Amino acid sequence: MSAVIVASPGPGVVMTLTNALRYGVKNAFPGILGLAAGIVFIAGISSTGLGVLLATSPVAFAILKYIGAAYLIYLGVRSWIAAPFHFVQVQSHAANFRKRFWESFTLQFTNPKALFFCLGVFPQFIDAEGNFFLQFVILAATYVLLIIAIHLAYASTAARARMWLSSPRSGRILNALTGTMFVLFGVLLAMTKT
Repeated sequence: MSAVIVASPGPGVVMTLTNALRYGVKNAFPGILGLAAGIVFIAGISSTGLGVLLATSPVAFAILKYIGAAYLIYLGVRSWIAAPFHFVQVQSHAANFRKRFWESFTLQFTNPKALFFCLGVFPQFIDAEGNFFLQFVILAATYVLLIIAIHLAYASTAARARMWLSSPRSGRILNALTGTMFVLFGVLLAMTKT
C-alpha cells in the first residue's frame, strides 16, 4: 500500500522528475532525501498529540492546507517564469544540495495528505503490547526506503528521457508543464475538504 502511495503521481513525483530532467539523477537525489526527511518529520508529528490535533482541528487543517496550496502555486508560478534551460547540458551549478533538499522537505511537510496517511495507516500496524518506538522506526524506515527507491527509479527514467528532449523548445515546454502541474496540485489541495 505504501509503495502505491509513493509511486502515485503527486507534487513529490513532479519535483523529482523535474529535478532529474534539469540536473540529472545525482543532483536530483538531494530533493529525494528532502521528501524522505519530510515524511520522517511528519510521521514523528503524527505519533504525538500534535498529529491528532492537526487531524481533528478544522482550523489547523485549513491553515496547513492553505500553506501547502500556496507553496505549490508558488513553485508553479516560479517554474512558469523561469528562463528555459537546455537539456544538452546538466545544470549542476544550479543544483544546490541545500536548496533542493529544503524545497522538497517543505513540499512534503506542507502536504496534509502525508500527515493523514501517517495517522491513518501507521497505527493499524502498531502492536499495543510491543515496543512502540521500535515499531514506529521500522514503519518510518520502510516508508523512507520506498520513497528513495521509487523516486530514484523515476529520476533515472527522466534522466534517460533527456536525450529525446534536446530541442530548444523543450525547456519552455517543461517549465510550462511543471508549472501547470504544481498550480493544479495547489488548487486541488486548497479545494480539499476536511
